[in-house]
Amino acid sequence: MSSLRPNRKMATNFLMHEKIWFDKFKYDDAERKFYEQMNGPVTGSSRQSSGPGASSGPSGDHSELVTRIASLEVENQSLRGVVQDLQQAIAKLEARLSVLEKSSPAHRATAPQTQHVSPMRQAEPPARKAAAAEDDEDDDIDLFGSDEEDDKEAVRLREERLRQYAEKKAKKPALVAKSSILLDVKPWDDETDMAQLEACVRSVQLDGLTWGGSKLVPVGYGIRKLQIQCVVEDDKVGTDLLEEEITKFEEHVQSVDIAAFNKI
Repeated sequence: MSSLRPNRKMATNFLMHEKIWFDKFKYDDAERKFYEQMNGPVTGSSRQSSGPGASSGPSGDHSELVTRIASLEVENQSLRGVVQDLQQAIAKLEARLSVLEKSSPAHRATAPQTQHVSPMRQAEPPARKAAAAEDDEDDDIDLFGSDEEDDKEAVRLREERLRQYAEKKAKKPALVAKSSILLDVKPWDDETDMAQLEACVRSVQLDGLTWGGSKLVPVGYGIRKLQIQCVVEDDKVGTDLLEEEITKFEEHVQSVDIAAFNKI
């Protein structure tokens, strides 16, 4: 007995000084919770790297399940939101497609055909089909005849509008390009009869020429020149022709100059 007591005492002292970690899973669990609070839930790879000691405790398994369930709920809610958005988008597309189909001319053309289809006609025997072939042909002719009449009416209305537009455009008077010209007509000297000179100028009559007002403007040394206004049609009367006709009166006219030229 005396020899066993020293042995027990030695064993106890040895265990006290031995570095054995009996409660390691508790410390691992506390460390995991701390990092989850700091950085969020731990991924699967981090759980596997923690080793079997981390999941050996019951509290560690419970907290991992709670964390995983919470993440799945969040993911489920986000997926529900995406599904609702997709359903709304599909509903809008279906509504828009139905509106486009109703407004399209092809749908209007085929709509009467679908209304006259009878399901009982498909169940008729071949003998009755042969007997009622003429009635079916008459119905088809009437059905498509209405569409042809509508097309002819539309073509007729379009042609009538084009004809009216052409007539209206033909009745509209065409624009005539005109110009306003101010001429300076100079005499030979101060003894030239300016009244006779103006009469000579106004005697020039051309198609598209209209004479306007006039006045005498002093030049110097008792000489005065004649300033006269006229309006010409550009396609009929040119400035060269006008000057040539006025300078034909050589006894009174020395020269003709264009003082102003404006388009009307």
